Amino acid sequence: MSQFSQLFPPCPKFTNNDIPDQSGKVFIVTGGASGVGFEVSRILYEKNASVYIAARSDAKIQKAIGEIKQLHPSSQGKLDALIIDLANLDTVKPAAENFLSRKQRLDVLFNNAGVMGTNPDQKSAQGYELQIGTNVLGSFLFTRLLEPILLDTASQIPPGGVRVVWVGSMLDIGTPKGGVVWDSQTDAPSVHSTMMANYMQSKAGITFLAHEYASRLGSKGVVSTSLHPGMMKTELQRNMPAPVSAMMGVVFKGPVYGAFTELYAGFSSEIQSEQNGCYIIPWGRLGSVPEHMASSMLSKEQGGTGLSTKFWDWCEMTTASYH
Repeated sequence: MSQFSQLFPPCPKFTNNDIPDQSGKVFIVTGGASGVGFEVSRILYEKNASVYIAARSDAKIQKAIGEIKQLHPSSQGKLDALIIDLANLDTVKPAAENFLSRKQRLDVLFNNAGVMGTNPDQKSAQGYELQIGTNVLGSFLFTRLLEPILLDTASQIPPGGVRVVWVGSMLDIGTPKGGVVWDSQTDAPSVHSTMMANYMQSKAGITFLAHEYASRLGSKGVVSTSLHPGMMKTELQRNMPAPVSAMMGVVFKGPVYGAFTELYAGFSSEIQSEQNGCYIIPWGRLGSVPEHMASSMLSKEQGGTGLSTKFWDWCEMTTASYH
């Protein structure tokens, strides 16, 4: 799809009206207390789902829960808080264990939370560049810790019902060559000198993880997709300069449009086993990654670089001690 088509997509064909009743089903939405995550949580609750809103601040979650319940007073769903700071890997396992102690199924995990606009010298609690530490490592660890319940749920329902949705970005602009630039001296992703290069590298990494997760768990009934949610004005731009943020507020759509993209990834029947690992574009359409990234997602035996698998292995090694 062209850059123009992603910047100015057609009207969404998949909305909240296309989602059936979700009574008895369970969802986690990271970053679900604000922005696009709030809209995803709200729509799921409207459909009578059990929704766990995962975020750093209990006060913020409780505020969101109150607002959602006011908007949908007749819902038979359930809203719960899950405290997690994806920038601090020490908080991830307790959050996963908290959820696992309360639920026996998980239908869709929306890896929606992320940070943008941080300086290259800002670090996660474990000392990684903040955007890759939060957007990639925190989400990867959380997903891996929830893998047993995802697999167990998938074994009990029709194929394609259990999904992991990884929220990436528009990869055609500003993404480093190959998606991730590898530093041979540290044997890890490079830290770039600009915020945007680090941000886009983290989102390319998310796309790699969605692809790798699909290849590993697709045969067991789990669908894994990545997506560009669309250009919207949300809290994601809170670290951007004021003039840029103001311009985004005028040009970009509201967060419910991004929710439609995520919900398409989580529910659309257009996504079958053949599309597992796919990349989705606004406001809910099958897209494709840039060619330089497509090569990274192929093994050397397939004519690619194998960088996607290498990135997965790095995430696995980096987070291993936090399992």
